[in-house]
Amino acid sequence: MKNHYIDKRYEYIKKQKFEGERPLFKSSFLHLDDCEFISGESAVKIGNNINAKNCKFSSKYLFWHNKNLNIKDSFFYDGARASIWYTNKVVLENCKVDSPKIFRDAKNITIQNTAFNTNETLWDCEDIKIKDVQFKGDYLLFHSSNIDIENFTLDGNYSFQHTKNMKLKNIEIKSKDAFWNSENVTVYDSVINGEYLGWYSKNLKFVNCKIAGTQPLCYAKNLILENCEMLNTDLAFEYSTLNAQVTTSIHSVKNPISGTIEAKEIKNLILDDEKVDLKNLKIVTQISKK
Repeated sequence: MKNHYIDKRYEYIKKQKFEGERPLFKSSFLHLDDCEFISGESAVKIGNNINAKNCKFSSKYLFWHNKNLNIKDSFFYDGARASIWYTNKVVLENCKVDSPKIFRDAKNITIQNTAFNTNETLWDCEDIKIKDVQFKGDYLLFHSSNIDIENFTLDGNYSFQHTKNMKLKNIEIKSKDAFWNSENVTVYDSVINGEYLGWYSKNLKFVNCKIAGTQPLCYAKNLILENCEMLNTDLAFEYSTLNAQVTTSIHSVKNPISGTIEAKEIKNLILDDEKVDLKNLKIVTQISKK
């Protein structure tokens, strides 16, 4: 088969190497197979209907201002920084990503069966679906919205900050300062491990989750926990308004503002701040302190 041919609307390019600046600028209806982008920048800038499979990317700013971008079975090396910015309708499937800041200001993104080792990605993005993904790195999904995540693992700090309208199911994360300033976020059937979880959040909800780490869920508005475990958590819920149903003991709770806390036991309950609304705070435990 030829390495370069046209079939119907699509131009097929196979086993070619690209370098320099803008080698495929303003390309449309392009199918790249087993190609390498080895140096340079802005290789496929302002592209339309671009498919890439079995490709290796090492150059910068690859797919800026694209529409209808589909990438499968490919590898983004560290040098492929800031690859997919200002792009609409992106599918990334069965890929490996080591490039920093790969997504920014993009929308209608689908990511499946992909492993990330990168920082500061998926910032200011919207309409995102993530499934069967492993992620390692800091500052994931900063200031992004309309997000659906399922079967996901994360090892990295400062995740999901300033996110809005997000649903997460069956995730396992190890993350300091996760969900800060988030709004309208619900987490189902998940394990969350990390200090200072969910500070300054609004309408943050956990259902059937395990939560571990110091000083979780402080300064939160309308916080909800349903059938959750809290493991080795101390100084929880400071200055929060909440409705929490916890099936385990809590090491300590400090100055929640108002709402209801149900737990097996609260080993140390601290209510020593004038902001606490005792008339509108209800605490129910199965084990009473003597």
